[in-house]
Amino acid sequence: MSGVNDLSYEPLDMTALDRAEQLIQQLYQPGSPHQISEIQEDLQQLQRSSLGWQLADRLLKSEDEKVRFFGALTFTIKINVDWHTLEEQDTGPLLHRLLHWLTLRVNAQEAPLVTRKLCSSLVAYFLRPTVSWDRCLLHLVCCLNAGDAVNYGQLMSSPDKDVTRVVPNLGKTQLLASIWFALNLVEEVSKTSSTDHRTHKYHERMIVMLEDVVGLLQSSLQLQGNSDAGIAAESMKCFQVTADCLGDILSPFSAFFTTRDLDMLVGFLVSQEARYQLSWLHDGMSEPEPMAIARLLLAYGDASIQDLARNLNNTTVQLVMRELMQLLACTGYAGAEDDICTPALEFWQSYTEFLIDSLYGEEAEVRRWIDDAKQYVVQVIEKCWVKVRLPPEETWAGWNYDEKGDFKAFRAEVTDLLQSSHTLLGTSVFDRLAQLALEALQNHAWLHLEATLFCLNALAETISDEDVVDATLSRLYGSALFPQMMDESLAVPSKTQQTAVTTIVSFAAFVERHTEFLPPMLTFLFGSLQMPKLAGVAAKAIYSTCDTCRKCLVSEVGAFLSQYEALLQWEGVESATKEKVIGAIAAIVQAIPSIEHRVENFNKLLDFIEVDVEACLESAKVGLLEGGKETGLCALRCLVEMGKSMQEADGAVVDLENEDSAEDAHRSLTWALSQERIVHCLYAVSASLGGDGEVVEACCQLLRTGYKESSPGPFVFSPKITETFVANSNIQTPRLDKILDTASAMLTRHTRTAATAVDTSVITLLKIPKSRPAALTL
Repeated sequence: MSGVNDLSYEPLDMTALDRAEQLIQQLYQPGSPHQISEIQEDLQQLQRSSLGWQLADRLLKSEDEKVRFFGALTFTIKINVDWHTLEEQDTGPLLHRLLHWLTLRVNAQEAPLVTRKLCSSLVAYFLRPTVSWDRCLLHLVCCLNAGDAVNYGQLMSSPDKDVTRVVPNLGKTQLLASIWFALNLVEEVSKTSSTDHRTHKYHERMIVMLEDVVGLLQSSLQLQGNSDAGIAAESMKCFQVTADCLGDILSPFSAFFTTRDLDMLVGFLVSQEARYQLSWLHDGMSEPEPMAIARLLLAYGDASIQDLARNLNNTTVQLVMRELMQLLACTGYAGAEDDICTPALEFWQSYTEFLIDSLYGEEAEVRRWIDDAKQYVVQVIEKCWVKVRLPPEETWAGWNYDEKGDFKAFRAEVTDLLQSSHTLLGTSVFDRLAQLALEALQNHAWLHLEATLFCLNALAETISDEDVVDATLSRLYGSALFPQMMDESLAVPSKTQQTAVTTIVSFAAFVERHTEFLPPMLTFLFGSLQMPKLAGVAAKAIYSTCDTCRKCLVSEVGAFLSQYEALLQWEGVESATKEKVIGAIAAIVQAIPSIEHRVENFNKLLDFIEVDVEACLESAKVGLLEGGKETGLCALRCLVEMGKSMQEADGAVVDLENEDSAEDAHRSLTWALSQERIVHCLYAVSASLGGDGEVVEACCQLLRTGYKESSPGPFVFSPKITETFVANSNIQTPRLDKILDTASAMLTRHTRTAATAVDTSVITLLKIPKSRPAALTL
């Protein structure tokens, strides 16, 4: 390649040079789009020509800044587009030439536009596949310090290759040029894939350059409070990009970092400057620079979890752990206002999982450090207890969908952490949280109470069946918790009330062991049914409680029936609430020992159902189909919930050897009237609203409730009932797949029972009409 090896060039056509300068000057003059396009095309032809390399050199000698910029741009274009035209022996001299021009122009106080473009050309050189220029930043800084290009090979053979020794000698423009080069380099490397075999090497080289980049930025950042805020600002911008890039590399490729690399990195992370930047996050200022440092800190933490946990007596490790812990204590609500706490929590979750895995390691070695390591998990839980607190209702109302979703996601992450921590810490955290709940209750600190109950509920899945926490829960359930939740004078937020209801569901097993707490708890739940924001969750809690404690609530079945009757008088009661509550009462009815009393109370529930069925039929008669559908669906779904609750409590399946007995005959006879009433409701609603898919599906669900029962009961229908319902359908019937599934389930259930012949059912089902169905017989 001519003109690269030394300062001598083959003669360049001065006409071409003059023409290039003229075109550049014209480009900046007013002109039509067509003229500008022609000028650009002519310039590109000159740049792409075989004389383009020499053209770049000559343009950089111009007195005009715009012309010099095009000279630097020409180098960038030639490197990116015409690299393949170079011989291998030309690449070294080209680098020397680029560094010569950079140092020359910087020393001449060149305009930033030209200096930045020369830096871009050097970065383009670095990114060529055949180039090996690993310590490029150190090389560039040394050239700037020397005032001209220095030999790279000689520099690499020198024993002293510490960039921090050179940077203090640089002037302002030299330092800015170094920073611009580092920034451009990191940005371009970040655009390449770390998993692509063609570009992976650039990410490996970033690790090699780590010492130089950090050294440059540390030295330049020291100027922030001194002589030049502009240099410090550029340094912070460069560091932000570098931190993000290194963070992306560190997590998946930590093995490529040497001990020296990691020591250099951690030295910066615990430096006064880095901690000062992180303090901005603590104060709620999520600026790009401190966020970049925080992300790099977390990437370092992920890559060093084992070393951190096992060396907590080390002063540097303690500083790192302190900063990692403080990321959970930044001002603002998680997700909505604080963006770093969720990734910080992910680190601490990984830390906790490592400790759990270590419990199964070599006992003596683990015992040396595990207790100190556990204390950090305790601190994390304390921080999370603060961060999961709900905002005031007016703040919550002002958040958008994404902000609410991010906050909820953070709380879900805290749930995972708490469940993991139980393996590590046992019940000590549970006991402490329960004590905090009692303190919050005493102080009427309702949002603190909600956060504490939320954390207790998170632990319920792992310890609710363990009686070791019964004493702790007894203190909580025996307190004024449930009465105060319903005290209107205390103005308890609805979110706190909802979480208190969830606590009841979470610890159902405890209540089953300690039924003495049922009265105040159920009083709270039934009172909550009158509150629109609580009704749904309270109804589910009532269902769960009655299902779990059905036997001990048998004596109160009359009171429950009265409560349900009162519930039906309230304005605006949701269908879902009615369904869950009637299902809850049916669970108690199922537990009544005497079949006669069981049937008696069951029929009282059917009285309520039939009121809805009649209302459905009346609405349908006068054309109010929407109202009729609502009440009809509610009736069917209430029956479905009752059917589920009336199933044998032990979940017994069909006994294939079961034979008719006198007892079964008696049971069938006793339930006959109740069953007839249920079938009437089914057929009546189906006949009125059978063209509606939801109604069809609800009818199918009702038919299937008794299929797995082995003993006669109100929902154990004869095959004829299903047969008649299915025969009423045709190819146009909505949800036909549900109907066919129901028919199949019926046949499967009864073919396994010798007492029931289904031959006629099979024949009947095969004769289902494909067009207009026959009317149902009620």
